[in-house]
Amino acid sequence: MPDRRSRLAAVVAALTAPVRGLWGRLRSGVAVWRRRLRRIERREIAEFRRWLEHTDNLVRLSALLFVPGLLALVTALSNALPQFSFLLFPPLASGAYGLFADPEGRYADPVRFVVGVTGGAACGWAAIEVETLLFGASAARTVSPGSAAVSILLAGVVTWALDVEVPSAFSAALLVLAAPTPWRYVGFTLLASTLIAAVFAVWRESVYEERAGFLYGTVTADDHVLVPLRGPDPTTPALFGARLAEAHEAGKVVLLDVVDDERVAATERTLLDHARGTGDRVDRLADVDPAVRRRADEAVERVETTATRLRTEAGVPVEVAVATGDPERVVGEVAHATNCDLIVTPYETAFGGTASFVRAVFRTDTDAVTLRAREPREEWRRVLVLVARPGDTAHAMVDFAARLAGGSGTVAVCSCIDREAERRRAEDKLAKVVETVDASVETRVARADVLSFVERNAAGYDLVLLGASRDRSAASRLLSPPTFHRVEDVEADVAVVDRGDVR
Repeated sequence: MPDRRSRLAAVVAALTAPVRGLWGRLRSGVAVWRRRLRRIERREIAEFRRWLEHTDNLVRLSALLFVPGLLALVTALSNALPQFSFLLFPPLASGAYGLFADPEGRYADPVRFVVGVTGGAACGWAAIEVETLLFGASAARTVSPGSAAVSILLAGVVTWALDVEVPSAFSAALLVLAAPTPWRYVGFTLLASTLIAAVFAVWRESVYEERAGFLYGTVTADDHVLVPLRGPDPTTPALFGARLAEAHEAGKVVLLDVVDDERVAATERTLLDHARGTGDRVDRLADVDPAVRRRADEAVERVETTATRLRTEAGVPVEVAVATGDPERVVGEVAHATNCDLIVTPYETAFGGTASFVRAVFRTDTDAVTLRAREPREEWRRVLVLVARPGDTAHAMVDFAARLAGGSGTVAVCSCIDREAERRRAEDKLAKVVETVDASVETRVARADVLSFVERNAAGYDLVLLGASRDRSAASRLLSPPTFHRVEDVEADVAVVDRGDVR
């Protein structure tokens, strides 16, 4: 009997094996696609967040969302009140869009909006009463040219005298002339405009004015800084990273030492652990090759010297990571393993261009800064920021400049233009970039070439901040090298800021 059962089980297993195999492959395929979809979703969300970091995009999206919603609410109220005139909607729609589309503009004042629109409607009503008093009521209730002229004249005088000039006031002054009951039109204008102004005021205070806190990642992040110890002077880049980290209470610096020998790395880790009172005893390294021990001792001395300076001068916690392997691959892995959201590395060149290590750092999904220091420096109190276009990189540079300058330093944010006609747009661009930073920032618009402007003005600053030109093609780079490569002999340190890849 057991033999029959075992044979039957074997037959069933043989018959169901293809089905089980197919089911296993199906589950595996579904899992793979789920992971891909999650990656795509994360990437799209991150891309959308980056898109919103352009203030103009945030404003346009808010106008597209809030204005239709508010007009739908007003329409719902009008449907519940038969006396509510549809003629009220044109001035409300244009006025509401004017508020949300330009929240820092001349007309973006809730009180000005309510008083202006309501005052315009009241002026139209007054024009009707004047016409009725002089010529009697019109049976057909047609709009006469005289009442139209008087309503616009009164609206201009009243809004100018009260300093509440808004374009919607004049449309309300005309439309009330065609309303069945002008006094109700004025009352409904007051109520509906107050509702719109209240929603706008809440949105501006809680969303637009606070967008830096929940939209721009560098304002709340970039406080755990990874610094690869490379080059003859690793201390200056490390101090640069520490100055950025010390601006946040949770800031810390992780020093990364990448060696090419696992034995040296293991010995260095043991020595570092012993120096901190943890790990194995140093006497267990008695059998280590003397050459390995010597290299490890030199590495530990360099790391400890740098860490001590950071703790003393910047007052930030310092950790040390020792790794082996290809530095271009290791730096991204260590940044994730140590929960670092910013990499600061010294600038390196190769064959007249950027070294592969720096390019690899910029290809990671972590924010990065590469620093070219003219000489050892401990502080960067005077910072010049060059902004080519608004966006996440511009906000990051201004935020980093404010951290470095502190309360007693100076920050100048500049944009260069080719034609005088571009000045107003450039000034508006810079104003939107710097208004999210709680610091004293000077803005400058120069009609000059970027290179010549930097060469003339860099001597007055400790640091010049540039954005990485990641969106340029290879042909464009060949014909016109990036600004960072062309700025060679300026009398200031130069740093390039790059926002991490979205993956």
